[in-house]
Amino acid sequence: MARKNIQLDHRVISDLIESKSTVLDLGCGPGDLLYLLIKEKKIHGQGIEIDDQAIYKCVAKGLNVFHGDIDSGLAEFSDKSFDYVVLNQSMQQILHVDKVLTDALRVGKKVIAGFPNFAYYKSRLQMFFQGKAPVTEALPYQWYETPNLHFLSILDFKKYCRAKKINIQRRVCIGQNHKVLFLRNLFAQVGIFLISK
Repeated sequence: MARKNIQLDHRVISDLIESKSTVLDLGCGPGDLLYLLIKEKKIHGQGIEIDDQAIYKCVAKGLNVFHGDIDSGLAEFSDKSFDYVVLNQSMQQILHVDKVLTDALRVGKKVIAGFPNFAYYKSRLQMFFQGKAPVTEALPYQWYETPNLHFLSILDFKKYCRAKKINIQRRVCIGQNHKVLFLRNLFAQVGIFLISK
């Protein structure tokens, strides 16, 4: 698998994870990230996904994925049973974010949270000039079909971590095909945070 053909957020997450780690991917979708981590980083991985069609795709890739709703909790996993718990592009779609993040921080030694930045400048411009819900590369849905329940920005997540006394170990903000280093809350489409308690 040529590294240049891999989604940028998946490359960033792979770079944050140490080789041969244990990883729980919450809301793993069709398993592309989990598959990459197993092949590239030789991790021992497991996924949880609610969508049946996505699970079939995971199984076709030979991945270990359980059918489950991450909103119902992670009670079946003991404390610090994984090196990393990943919530990539799923956190904004869950009902009880605080509960799921608290559980993820209990189960994982570290958590990687990746989410679309709703404060991205193109979103702001669409709201201001067009007066409508934004549609961008990172937010490709119309308002009536979006799976997103929570609309957060990079700044919102930083403030949340500060209020909950969650350590931000690394933060990588990305645009369409590059890392954003300046005015991240304005110019980044996606925020990826490595956090721990």
